[in-house]
Formats: sequence, C-alpha cells, structure tokens
Amino acid sequence: MTTDEPGGLNRKESPGLRLALDFGPLLVFFAVNALAPGSDIDQAVWATGAFMGATVIAMLVSYWKTRTVTMMQWVTLVIVGVFGGLTIYLHDETFIQMKPTVVYLIFAAVLLTGLFTGRPLLKMVLESGFPPMTDRGWHLLTRNWALFFLALAVLNEVLRQVLTFDQWVQFKVWGLTILGFVFAASQFPIMTRHAKDSPADREGK
Repeated sequence: MTTDEPGGLNRKESPGLRLALDFGPLLVFFAVNALAPGSDIDQAVWATGAFMGATVIAMLVSYWKTRTVTMMQWVTLVIVGVFGGLTIYLHDETFIQMKPTVVYLIFAAVLLTGLFTGRPLLKMVLESGFPPMTDRGWHLLTRNWALFFLALAVLNEVLRQVLTFDQWVQFKVWGLTILGFVFAASQFPIMTRHAKDSPADREGK
C-alpha cells in the first residue's frame, strides 16, 4: 500500500510494520496482564487499559507512517473503547467474563447480516491486505468466520461456568489466541482455491 505525498514521495507499508501495528496491542495486553500487580480482576483491568492505549498508539503510528488507518483498526478502536471503558468502570468479574461472548456475537451478527444482504463485510475490511480473491471465496470465508465467532461465544459461556476466574483469564489470553491462529490457518485452502485466476476461478466455481 502506498500513498502519494507532496514532492512525489510515497509512504510504503512494510509487512513487518503492519504485523506490529495489528498484533502489538495484543502483545501489550498479554504482558500487562501477566505483570500487573493486584488481584486477577485488577490485572484484567490494567491490561484492558493498556490495550486501549496501545490501540490508539497503533492507529497514530499507522497514519504517521502510511497516511492510512485500516477499517479493522477503526472497528477495533470502537469495540475496545466501548467494552474496555465499561470493563474499567464496572470493575466486575462477571462483566469481564461475559464481554468476549458479547463481542463474538456482535462479530457473528455483523458478518451474517452482510452475507444475507449481499455485502460480505469481511471483504470490505480485509480486502486491501489479502491477495485478490473471488466473490465466492469471500462469501465462504465470511460464513466460516461468522460460524467460528458463534462457536467461540458458546465456548466462552461454557468455560466461564466451569473454570475459576484465573483459569478463565489464562485460557482467554492464550487458548483463544491459539484457536484463532489455528482457525485462520485452516482457511488458507479457501483463499488459495478461490484466488483470482486460479483454476476454480477460471471454471466459474
């Protein structure tokens, strides 16, 4: 991604920079959650506040370096701002545990609504950072992610009932992150099969 600037210069976004901007706030959350003093709830509140600050910093750096802020960053900022602010204000264990369920259900509802209305929102958010893909590929990818978020919402509700708060925090920080990476990797065949100019694309599938 490049953006023209006065004098004919372009600001280029390197893959390493994009990776740091996307996952840096999450790493900050992990670090603060592990190192912050106090009870488990206090650590979660400190980590949430740090995540909110890191998200804003990542957006500012993104604009400074590339003169762009991605749609995903705006969506993350809104969600983090609303639910992070409530987490800090309420300082309540039950709300902290229910927050991921609400967020996952919102993600699933938004993606499914986009599918039913013929607007695959995942394409609108991620297209600029993904290889070119057919509309069928975006449809399948959006459907799968919506179902994945629904599954995560159910899983979170089950785990918060059977785990202690400390165990739940550890699973949220590490378990859900690993599940997300594994699921994302499982979607690569769809992206390859439905890449533009792929055999499936030429056959009209």
